[in-house]
Amino acid sequence: AAFSFKLRGAYNMMAKLSQEQLNNGVICSSAGNHAQGVALSAQRLGCHAVIVMPVTTPENKWRSVEKLGATVVLKGDSYDEAQSYAKLLCEEEGLTFIPPFDHPDIIAGQGTVGMEIVRQLQGPLHAIFVPVGGGGLIAGIAAYVKRVCPEVKIIGVEPSDANAMALSLFHGQRVMLEHIGGFADGVAVKVVGKETFPLCQDFVDGIVLVSQDAICASIKDMFEENRNILEPSGALALAGAEAYCKYYGLKGETVVAISSGANMNFDTLRLVTELPDVGRKPEAVLPTFSPKEQGSFKEFAELVSRMNITEFKHIYDSHGKEALVLHRT
Repeated sequence: AAFSFKLRGAYNMMAKLSQEQLNNGVICSSAGNHAQGVALSAQRLGCHAVIVMPVTTPENKWRSVEKLGATVVLKGDSYDEAQSYAKLLCEEEGLTFIPPFDHPDIIAGQGTVGMEIVRQLQGPLHAIFVPVGGGGLIAGIAAYVKRVCPEVKIIGVEPSDANAMALSLFHGQRVMLEHIGGFADGVAVKVVGKETFPLCQDFVDGIVLVSQDAICASIKDMFEENRNILEPSGALALAGAEAYCKYYGLKGETVVAISSGANMNFDTLRLVTELPDVGRKPEAVLPTFSPKEQGSFKEFAELVSRMNITEFKHIYDSHGKEALVLHRT
């Protein structure tokens, strides 16, 4: 019912709490998948859960958390603000804070994904591709798999505009990003975890960075092959696996890509449908500034010579002398 791996870590940590802690209740901050994991775990364990979510959270996401019986508090414009408020409430009301990734029990719970992959293995496996936000999922998988199958590569995948783990591994210490892209909101994390980072240093073989277009192309591929709609962070590892295999010219090897979440926001879906062909390169979107006068489009077509233009969008600016035009070719 939660459509995400986040349930594994939340339930593992909460199942280990004392009866007194459960009676007092739990709290977490989340913009989506972790919230559902905590809410569902609380429902199963018979304890009350408070979920602090940013005010920018889409209504469908916080409504789905409410349906699981949790109390939703909308606070702050960003995840960081929501988390600060959750920790304040935690102190004031004696609740137990359930972090999204940075706790040994959370990491161990996420690591059950790795255990299941190993148990289902038939023959050699070259690599497992894992989406990376704060690092809970990849740390858990890597710690388990490297102990039982050390020859299997563990490759993290991050969006190129939310690459905290790649930079942290490169510099040998946790790096805080100033700005992050929020398209793959499930992995939009400014800094990786204190607990997760040392495990990733020890066990992760490398990180692949992918573009937004490539993620959209992988969402389309999954839909066309299986009629499943992954959210952007759920399709991240698939895009990374494809980029890695193409770059290294891998043929005949078995790889696993973890599709980690299917809580697609419907408004995001509209954007996703615009970009997959750009990711696959049969077409491109060319933004140009054109004078707001008769004959501008004809002049543009002559300048780019023989090219099929299938669509153009005119973004009008009432103040300037030029307008932004998006040409799909």
